[in-house]
Amino acid sequence: MFKGGYHIIVAIFCLFIVIILGNKITYKIGMNFEADYQVYNQDNSDYDNLWILINIDSKELKVIDLDTKDVLKKYTVATGKENTPTPLGNFRIIEKAVWGGGFGSRWMRLNVPWGNYGIHGTNKPTSIGLDSSHGCIRMNNKDIDELYDIVNYNTRVTINKGAYGIFGDGFRILKPGDRGSDVLEVQKRLKLKGYYKGRNDGIYGETMKTAVINFKKDNNLDSTHFINYETYRKLNIILME
Repeated sequence: MFKGGYHIIVAIFCLFIVIILGNKITYKIGMNFEADYQVYNQDNSDYDNLWILINIDSKELKVIDLDTKDVLKKYTVATGKENTPTPLGNFRIIEKAVWGGGFGSRWMRLNVPWGNYGIHGTNKPTSIGLDSSHGCIRMNNKDIDELYDIVNYNTRVTINKGAYGIFGDGFRILKPGDRGSDVLEVQKRLKLKGYYKGRNDGIYGETMKTAVINFKKDNNLDSTHFINYETYRKLNIILME
């Protein structure tokens, strides 16, 4: 009886600990960084029609009402450095969390398929308005606190640069190992034409290398892995302002 009672007491104690700590988890990201945070699942249904538009050149984040097309909020942000650029394209918010340290007071993750990027606060307020991050959108803490409370999960986020949307200032020559929205667009075109069989993840990997070589061979292009202007043209990817 005593042993049975002991096990019951231990089980109750463990359950008590789980209840208290159940919402606390440890989340690791690619820079050997760990942070305890709490995930919030509030339902802000009044804000389902919001759209976040971020312009890399102007360092501006706008919150737009899709029904009225009104700009509800406007913030100055920091974006990625030249060697760690902010991803361009259309994304969604898939995670909201309370963090700290270099990520400031709030974090909102975007569903960028080729990396871990988000909108977050900062402990370096002088960096706002500059190309200073590792690719994330960085905001003043008071601004990210406000934005965090306004937007919901699945809120649309568009990040653009230059005159050509996801292609920024124009075509870049793509090579194996490259990542980005331009790689993703090429994958989509290759898949539509029946050459690419992999996942549309924006990463120029081995499966895409095979697809590019086969496409180039069938279209009398050079037999290299580089995707240049002629390859874009054959894929019917044309830049329009």
